[in-house]
Amino acid sequence: MGNSQSSLLLFFIDGLGIGTRGPHNPFDGLADAAPLAIFQDEPPEIPFAGILAPTDACLGVTGRPQSASGQTTILTGINAAATIGAHKQGFPNQRLLDIIREHSIFLQLKKSGVDSITFANTYTQQFFDRRPRWISATTAAVEAANLRFNLVEDLKAGRAVFHDFTNALLRERGETVNIRSPEEAASVLAEVVSTHRFTLYEYFITDKIGHAQDYEAAHKLIPMLAKLIRSLLAELDLENTTVIMTSDHGNLEDLSARNHTLNPVPTIVWGRRSQRIAARIRSLTDITPAIVDILTKGNVDGQSG
Repeated sequence: MGNSQSSLLLFFIDGLGIGTRGPHNPFDGLADAAPLAIFQDEPPEIPFAGILAPTDACLGVTGRPQSASGQTTILTGINAAATIGAHKQGFPNQRLLDIIREHSIFLQLKKSGVDSITFANTYTQQFFDRRPRWISATTAAVEAANLRFNLVEDLKAGRAVFHDFTNALLRERGETVNIRSPEEAASVLAEVVSTHRFTLYEYFITDKIGHAQDYEAAHKLIPMLAKLIRSLLAELDLENTTVIMTSDHGNLEDLSARNHTLNPVPTIVWGRRSQRIAARIRSLTDITPAIVDILTKGNVDGQSG
């Protein structure tokens, strides 16, 4: 990728909301949790000049936001919950898959002439050998644009990151890979971002811990994930790179219940044109259009510059 072209990373974290302080919130009082520790009615402390855009995940539909509909919305710009008339949990059903296959962010960018786009996550060969009946919104979005999936050999070559960026879960599955520190994973992801116009990275262990109401696991994971993000931002050229971190619904910020929350989610924007992008994002529906505009038209609000 030439220096004249900007790059953009969409860093998706499953189940991260903007909560209130209290013993229910594992972020409260936890050191080294920036930029993940965002609290309601408090000015955020975000390193690297990141800008917070509190983002509606309820989408005007009654009920608790869910993963399948929320992720479909993030990855297409279509209000998936309103389209199907409900929040959909788990994996996308056929109606949501149809939305993704027509409006996937990867497909929109590809059709607009943006080359060098990638999903940074690693897949095991077992996924394809024993393809599950239900697939994630991200998998469907990648397939909609006929993009190549990263495999374990790509991870070993430093071209991809596993959803568990430490690789511990890959080791448990029998893969011969090295354990990575947050800093090492950040270096790999930074290289992927710097060599592509658009990169998506997905992290979802946060949502699993939220459903398990596991305070101990949360207190162990949050500083590591926060360090990954801070290390990544330190390595990227933020003059020419935009980083957008967002989530599909709240969960981890309130471990008093197993359910998702109604809280807004923290969309945080760093780097190139961060102020103008953040000003545009109010709902999950705003993320894909902002990304497509900045990468295809060079603007985020209908104006040049």
